[in-house]
Amino acid sequence: LGLKGKNKRKKYHSYRGAVDKIAENLLQRDFHITSPNQKWVTDVSEFKCAEGKLYLSPIKDLFNGEIIAYDVARNPSFEQISRIMKQAVSRLDGATPILYSDQGWQYQMASYQSILKHNGIVQSMSRKGNCLDNSAMESFFGRLKTECYFGKRFETFEQLEQAIHEYIHYYNHERIQVRLKGLSPVEYRTQSLN
Repeated sequence: LGLKGKNKRKKYHSYRGAVDKIAENLLQRDFHITSPNQKWVTDVSEFKCAEGKLYLSPIKDLFNGEIIAYDVARNPSFEQISRIMKQAVSRLDGATPILYSDQGWQYQMASYQSILKHNGIVQSMSRKGNCLDNSAMESFFGRLKTECYFGKRFETFEQLEQAIHEYIHYYNHERIQVRLKGLSPVEYRTQSLN
């Protein structure tokens, strides 16, 4: 018959070591926000191209769904998380948001917790295996992959990274959302602050 079986490739998981010991789940799936920089969510997602894998780590503001910081790297690392935290902290302007993540190893590091504490950011973590807890971030990854990634072949790291950069700019500045009254995330934030 000429049939060939395909093995499912191993999916990236950031869990290592102890779980349920770092931070409480303060968010509790309460996604209601009245102004920017109250509640943020973050995660890491894997993307493949012919040359290998890239890892996207964004921070999303739940107020308007805007990606306020992100980094694309060839390996998930603490340095990647440090870079997005530096971007995010520059937007705080006195705010002290809750930053919600899963229990990935990056988010369990004392260095990460120190960055949060130093900047008045309150850490919140999901319980292991509770995918609904981070549904706000997962929905962004789903949109990005559906609209920009699935069904396309990227030959190089540079092609894939450029596509991710372009999509995030489009998502923040042009992609309208019904829940934002037909505005893009940046338009909604700008109008709400005036």
